[in-house]
Formats: sequence, C-alpha cells, structure tokens
Amino acid sequence: MALILENIAKHVLLTPEEQELFLSKLETNTYKAKTILLNAGEVCKHSYFVNSGILRSFNINDNIVEHVLSFACDGWWMSDMYSYFSQKPGQLFIEVLENAEVVSLSKENQEQLYLEIPKLERFFRILIENSLVANQQRLMDNLSLPAEERFEKFCSKYGTLVHKVPQKQIASFIGVTPEFFSKMKARLLKK
Repeated sequence: MALILENIAKHVLLTPEEQELFLSKLETNTYKAKTILLNAGEVCKHSYFVNSGILRSFNINDNIVEHVLSFACDGWWMSDMYSYFSQKPGQLFIEVLENAEVVSLSKENQEQLYLEIPKLERFFRILIENSLVANQQRLMDNLSLPAEERFEKFCSKYGTLVHKVPQKQIASFIGVTPEFFSKMKARLLKK
C-alpha cells in the first residue's frame, strides 16, 4: 500500500492515524489480463488505483468499433468519472490489459473519508482537476495535431506502454485506424 500513500503524499500529508483509516476503506485484488472491471451500462461504484499492471477504459460504438479513452499503469487512478459521480449507468468498459493488482475505493467509502479526513477532499479535487486538464488537452490535440504528433505525445505520456499494449489500442487512443497507424509507424522508423 506504499504506492497509494506516496500518490496521496504528492498533494496532501496524512498522519499515521489518517493513513490507517484511509487504508481500512480500500480493497485490494489481483486480476488476470482481459478481466472486465466495469461494463458499459453499469453504474460505476469504485475508483481504481493501479499498484501494478495496466488498465484501459474504452467504449464500443454502434458499429462495434472500440474507442480507447485512457490507460492506467502503476500509480495511476481510473474510473468512469461520469458514472461514478452521477451514479448513472456509464458508457465505458474498464478492462485489465496486463495482470494487475488493483486497489478499489467505493464511492460510499470515499464520501465517508471526506467527512472523516477532509484533506482527502482536496486530494481528490486535485486529481479531478488534473484529469480535466489532461482530457481537454487530449481533445484539443485530437482536433488540431497530426497523427504523428499525437503518437509522440502518447509515447511521452505512456512511454512504458508502447511495447506492452496492442498496437490497435494505441491507434484507437490517438484516433487513427490500425492500418494507418501501422503505415505511420513504418514511416517513423525509416526516419
């Protein structure tokens, strides 16, 4: 549990008693690759912290095409934020891509922690603000940058994932077809 406490300590300092209370509200599980943690149409009742492994969130459109929204690796949080905060059915799947140890925090326990350890509300506000900024930047990149630059940004943000995640999922994340991605990568390798 050291990793999650380090993650929190980047933004707020918890006393040993607060750390103990926080940890008591968490559930840690190990999952095999291809395990679905959340299905589209379900209400998201947990946020997930990755101790080890890789998760992805994605949507499947009416044409049965997957659109990858995000990846999470060691030390990252993931949730279907729309569903988690509204407590309405979401549109995202959350899948384990690589065997993972994942810490779950239920919405109910998170709300209780806000009352018992108010500084955690600040911590999660900072996470949400950072997520909002990153999502807006990604949207602007998808609207204005060429695919090669979007791939370069992916590599700098998710460098460890480039060789661990299927190429078609990276293509989906940067908004191109797998065929285009393959040709683009071949061009980049020739440079």
